[in-house]
Amino acid sequence: MSRYTIGVDVGTTGTKTVLLDTTDKIVATASRETALHSPGPGFAEADTAQWHRNVIESIREVVTRSGVAPEEIAAVATSGMVPAVIPVDAAGNPLRHAILQNDARAHREVTDLAATLSGVDLVTLTGSALTQQSVAPTAVWLREHEPDTYARTAHWVGSYDWVLSALGAELHVEQNWALESGLFTVGGDTADVVLEAASLDPATLAPVRRPGTRVGELSRAAAEATGLRAGTALVVGGADHVLSAYAAGVNRPGDALVKLGGAGDILVASDTEIVDERLYLDAHPVPGRWLPNGCMATSGSLIRWFQSLIGGAELTDLDDEAADRAPAEILCLPYFLGEKSPIHDPDLRGVFAGMHLGHTRADMYRSVLEAIAFGFRHHVDVFTEIGIPFERVMITNGGSKSTLWKQIHADVLGRDMHPVIGHPGASLGAAVIAAIGVGALDDWSDAARFITLDKPYRPDPARRAAYDEAYATWRELGAVMTPVSHKIARTTRMK
Repeated sequence: MSRYTIGVDVGTTGTKTVLLDTTDKIVATASRETALHSPGPGFAEADTAQWHRNVIESIREVVTRSGVAPEEIAAVATSGMVPAVIPVDAAGNPLRHAILQNDARAHREVTDLAATLSGVDLVTLTGSALTQQSVAPTAVWLREHEPDTYARTAHWVGSYDWVLSALGAELHVEQNWALESGLFTVGGDTADVVLEAASLDPATLAPVRRPGTRVGELSRAAAEATGLRAGTALVVGGADHVLSAYAAGVNRPGDALVKLGGAGDILVASDTEIVDERLYLDAHPVPGRWLPNGCMATSGSLIRWFQSLIGGAELTDLDDEAADRAPAEILCLPYFLGEKSPIHDPDLRGVFAGMHLGHTRADMYRSVLEAIAFGFRHHVDVFTEIGIPFERVMITNGGSKSTLWKQIHADVLGRDMHPVIGHPGASLGAAVIAAIGVGALDDWSDAARFITLDKPYRPDPARRAAYDEAYATWRELGAVMTPVSHKIARTTRMK
């Protein structure tokens, strides 16, 4: 049995590819940047041709740099953002740029469909509410604004599923694309009431496949382009945030991940399929396991905004300045892009409260770090309320490099925080799943063998008590400011 596999993550801003030795470690990595396109207000698109070039070039690079013989590479699996939307023709060719999950063009269609479906409990049926992330409103928008594209659409597929089909796989959508699209029920059947409301043809839905399913072989053309062997197995991977959590060791019920990216993600493994309108629900790669999760609109993006606002000071310098400041002297509401979970209110606005003339940029910076941690604690409150254990917590991504921010999370959440050293993210999860799909690995828990956890950050009892009190006040501040934010948002839209 060949012991090498490849995992590819098609991200919002770039593609990352890893070559994994399933007996040992990652032996090569490569990455390529992706350009984002915004041809209209609120539009967010990507060029599928660039995705394809990135995948081809990065696979060729890891094969060349590693020196591994192509015949030793058993399988390829892919990961990516969800639910990106690609309308394809009957041959699987994209008919336009991909519409990304943060695209906001279909706001009117969301409102109209919500009215039509007002008597349907979509959260219980599909696992999520109808939002701008749902696929049906985007499809309706295309029918209204790009009728030629809509008329030629044979199937709606996602980013990483399309990439795999471009390499030779049969057309399909992965389980979590289906779940987050709003076009399928939690159980995997078509959500007929949604399709009827949007007048969508059920025949345009591609077959749903679970992670680890073999869905074809590398075509001869793709083999020549990548340097791999024609016939290399192509295996279904999964959604990027799901595979990132899986690759970080979130496998047993109660395992959790705090992901400090541009937005803030928090995921916890559960054996129970729990649907709650405040959270998102994804399927864990392990059969029968689930990943209730939340995603905040800002995290690292808010820090970068503040950094720019004060003139571009180095984050390490800001960390040093803020480390000695008292906890929570200033309270920040981090709703500078509205808020996703658990509030789901795009009309919220950011706030700094409690300031006086003695405060400095260090106090404000610390309040920004604390605000994101308070947002995660809000999610933990929801998990606790609905009976989801939240126990062993890993922390990853760019923000996890900050010693101060990791300690603040430990103090605010009251949990040990375990940093993942050099976390390769979803590309590693895809490579592990590729190995499982072809039998090179036989245990889903094997993903944990390829990561290293740093020493944990433990809660400080005194700061934890201070943050308990501050968090209660932060929640009160959020409730008080909500109607004010809504009024400001209405005024802004009228200008």
